[in-house]
Amino acid sequence: MAQLSGIATRAKKRADMQLLQSAAVTLEKGIADDFRGKPGKRQVTVMTQEGWQTACAEAGVDLSWLERRANLLVEGLNLQESVGAIIRIGTVKLLITRETDPCQRMEEAQPGLFAAMAKQWRGGVCCQVLEAGQIAVGDEVELLGGQ
Repeated sequence: MAQLSGIATRAKKRADMQLLQSAAVTLEKGIADDFRGKPGKRQVTVMTQEGWQTACAEAGVDLSWLERRANLLVEGLNLQESVGAIIRIGTVKLLITRETDPCQRMEEAQPGLFAAMAKQWRGGVCCQVLEAGQIAVGDEVELLGGQ
């Protein structure tokens, strides 16, 4: 069973990520209090724990997933080639709109991490909120219409 392992937001661009135990997810703002809070195809970013760990191992570093700056960390889900699929977390449904490309901040965190993140969708996915609700760490996560 896949599960939600982490939730994080930030108040503004380049601000530190803030860990949350639960969060409201809305159609208008994505995850409440996140600076990206507007409608669109990149309301919420999701990354897998497995992808992050593999990228870090390849880059020879052990970093917190917060360095990636994704909103949600999930465990036990394969997000490769998943555009068009839906991630369900409780009553929340997120449409996967595209792969999240790694940014130069990954290379700033550790030389080689950018290249490691660029492989096999390790950077995660961008999502648009289809159905709102509450999410919490430990919630079951399901991929609908994907692999």
